[in-house]
Amino acid sequence: MVIGVANRGADNLAGVASEDLRYLCDIDRQALAAAGQKFPSAKLVEDFRSVLGDAALCRELDGVVVSTPDHTHYPAAMMALQQGLDVYCEKPLTHTIAQARRLRAAARANGCITQMGIQIHANENYRRVVEAIGAGAVGTVREVIVWCGTNWSASELPKPSEVPAHVAWDLWLGPAAERPYADGYHPMGWRRYWAFGGGSTADMGCHFLDLAFWALQLDAPTSLQADGPEPHAECGPAALRCEYAFPQRGARAPVTLRWHSAGDRPNEALAQRGLEKWGNGVLFVGDDGWLVSDYSKHAVGPGARKAAWKAPAPSIAKSPGHHREWLDGSSKRVQPSCSFEYAVPLTETVLLANVAFRAARGRKLAWDAAAMRTDDAGANALLDVAARDGWRV
Repeated sequence: MVIGVANRGADNLAGVASEDLRYLCDIDRQALAAAGQKFPSAKLVEDFRSVLGDAALCRELDGVVVSTPDHTHYPAAMMALQQGLDVYCEKPLTHTIAQARRLRAAARANGCITQMGIQIHANENYRRVVEAIGAGAVGTVREVIVWCGTNWSASELPKPSEVPAHVAWDLWLGPAAERPYADGYHPMGWRRYWAFGGGSTADMGCHFLDLAFWALQLDAPTSLQADGPEPHAECGPAALRCEYAFPQRGARAPVTLRWHSAGDRPNEALAQRGLEKWGNGVLFVGDDGWLVSDYSKHAVGPGARKAAWKAPAPSIAKSPGHHREWLDGSSKRVQPSCSFEYAVPLTETVLLANVAFRAARGRKLAWDAAAMRTDDAGANALLDVAARDGWRV
């Protein structure tokens, strides 16, 4: 079953097109009809609850792909897991940190094969960077600077407008509180608003912080501090930066990770290393040099370190493709590279930046991952969100 079949959902649908697709689901009737023409044997539904709430219907399914807006990831994925179905869910895994924890627990309890959709994780460049960092390309890494200029911000809510005939607006709202339809929400603008997404950080953070998490085997920070413009009650910011402190983990050194999104760019750190032309990227700062990477390429510096460095032979197996990893894992009952065990700590770290920014801008917060608590009541209030009637799972 594929839930959400347009835009990001269309790419995910293409990624599983080789399978026996029994159900396609979307609240946009035009998008659903277009997808149905490509997969005429699939049944078309607007409300995923009509299938995932029926144990008999779920027995004909093996897995579910979730490509909805962020705020609906959780109920769709949780209902699937409760039925014992394998789940592929887009990034960020959930809208809140508490939701991510509950999904992981459900996946464990039901033995489900899971994958979060961070497709760049499957590319060859990321593999070579992980190998290089592990082989000591820049020595011990104590600092990582991550930046992405994608801008999903707004200064005010869009003005209400008439609901298009092809949009099931109440289903689109899903677990979110009722509000009028506006053209700025569907199909993609929802990312700008806290009620449905998490701005630029939630949209892109999992893609770029993934490389740091993978290469340095990060898990949970112990503190963080986020800053940017005055937070808006409803809208994501035009710039956000967050500094995380990750403690020493066994032989692994402590790491300071700095995230810069949208209009906040680490210009000084890049200029010091002649990296002004790099658009988005991840900069590993080690005792013996630095390594910078984007999706498709990476470089080692400074010049002397680059000249002395010889990349190791590739050791991380080539991915068959991010979707194929999940499909193969489902058939072999083996977890793929971005199962919820990996995805939950990554998602939590990304979402924590928004929590800290909204509740405690400019103040350092302590994070107790085991207790799932900060030392700030306002921040703790943002760790979960109540679902409206009919959507609680």
